[in-house]
Amino acid sequence: MKPTQLMIPVDPPFDFHQCLTFLRRSETEVMHVATDDAVWKLFDMNGRLRLGEIKAAAPGLVVTFEEEEITNEDKADVERYVREWFDLDQDVASFERLAETHDLLRPLVREYGGLRLIGFPDLFEALAWGIIGQQITLSFAYTLKRRFVERYGQFREVDGVTHWTFPRPESVAVLSPGDLRDMQFSMRKAEYIIGIAREMTAGTLSKQQLRSCSPEQIQRRLLELRGVGEWTADYVRMKCFQDKTAFPVADAGLHQALKYHLERNDKLTLEEVRAIGESFAGWEAYATFYLWRSLYGNV
Repeated sequence: MKPTQLMIPVDPPFDFHQCLTFLRRSETEVMHVATDDAVWKLFDMNGRLRLGEIKAAAPGLVVTFEEEEITNEDKADVERYVREWFDLDQDVASFERLAETHDLLRPLVREYGGLRLIGFPDLFEALAWGIIGQQITLSFAYTLKRRFVERYGQFREVDGVTHWTFPRPESVAVLSPGDLRDMQFSMRKAEYIIGIAREMTAGTLSKQQLRSCSPEQIQRRLLELRGVGEWTADYVRMKCFQDKTAFPVADAGLHQALKYHLERNDKLTLEEVRAIGESFAGWEAYATFYLWRSLYGNV
């Protein structure tokens, strides 16, 4: 059987190398395998696990499935996922035009131009990752995620490499907090993640339900969830709903990047961060993401 290829056109500006650099920021990442020129992602196609290789191919991306039976419906689902993952439908040219008029953002878009806001198309993954990362170091958060995925996710081994899908809500909904405590989750985080899994399994929470809502309505619904505060709700709107106006004003990484670029030695207040955000209103999420990216340097 010949490889199946899916071409995904992308409007400029788009730099896949910049996206890959971001995707390689952690050696303990478990949800994809990224190299200098490609990223491998395991897709769950209604219970069939298919490994796709994603590479740059003018004028966009090409996804290759080696010797796999991929239906037209599968192709549509994969393209939808990839477009959301790399935020390919966003008018990033408008952001770059704004950034060129902004002293803080101008050097960032000149260094990282074409980087898209890489997110989490799956709502459960976005919420779980947001909760996992609360009040711990990023490196430990990646460790917890790897433990969680490798215990409850699905996997497929190809050429000696194991690839994983994120655990399904229905697999997590049946757990008790003690199951996650064994992996060094706090009791509250375990309760929060299992509670969200149960809501999603029961059908009272879904991305499809929220798609038609306004940003304010999405924010309110997310805040109703145990374990989801303002930061997590803003983060999920950024990374799962492609809301370019989401702005996690209390984010530690955002404050760290602002202090560095503004050459500040003192702590910024939330009021100051909000005021800075007003200068790039409409593109708060992209400004935040580029500031986060600047923390990693040339990784």
